[in-house]
Amino acid sequence: MTTTQDIDRLRYPVGRMPRSKAPLDTRTREEYFAILESTPARMRSLVNGLTDAQLDTTYRPAGWTVRQVVHHVPDSHMNAYVRMKLAVTENQPTAKTYEEGLWAELPEAKTAPVTMSLDLLDALHRRWLAFLRALPESDFGKAFSHPEWGLVSLDEALGMYSWHCRHHLEHIRLASQR
Repeated sequence: MTTTQDIDRLRYPVGRMPRSKAPLDTRTREEYFAILESTPARMRSLVNGLTDAQLDTTYRPAGWTVRQVVHHVPDSHMNAYVRMKLAVTENQPTAKTYEEGLWAELPEAKTAPVTMSLDLLDALHRRWLAFLRALPESDFGKAFSHPEWGLVSLDEALGMYSWHCRHHLEHIRLASQR
C-alpha cells in the first residue's frame, strides 16, 4: 500500500523547490550553471536505450511518464529562458504562466520521440548558459513578476531551475528502476 508520504517522496525526490530571495555568491551561481550545463547529457544518458514501453512508464502512481518528463523539461526551460531575458531587458516584466499539466497531455508530449526534446534541451541550455555567463553581476538582481511566485530575481530563478533539473532527472532515474 502506497501512503501519501510515499507518494510525496516520489513526487519530490530531491525535496521541494527552494525559494531564496538572497543574492547568490559566485561559487553557488557557478554550481547552478554546472547543473544546467550537465542536465542535457545526463538526461540523454538516463533515457538512452529505453524502449517505448519504458519511456511510457510513470515515475509514480498518477505521475507523468518518462516521455512526458523529457518533453516537459525543455517546455519549462524555454519559458524560464524567455522570462530571464525579459527581466534583463525590461523593468520587472510580468511573466506569462502556462498550464504545464495540459502541455504534458498534448499528443506530441505523450507520443513523440524523446530525441527531439533532448536535442532541443541541449541547444536551449547552451544558449541559456551563454546568455547567463555573459551577464554582469548586477543583472542577476533583476527580476520578473510571476503571477504565482511574485517577484523572482534571476538569482532566485537560477536556483529554482537548477532544482528543476535535479528534480526531473531523479524522476527519470526512479522510473527506469521500476
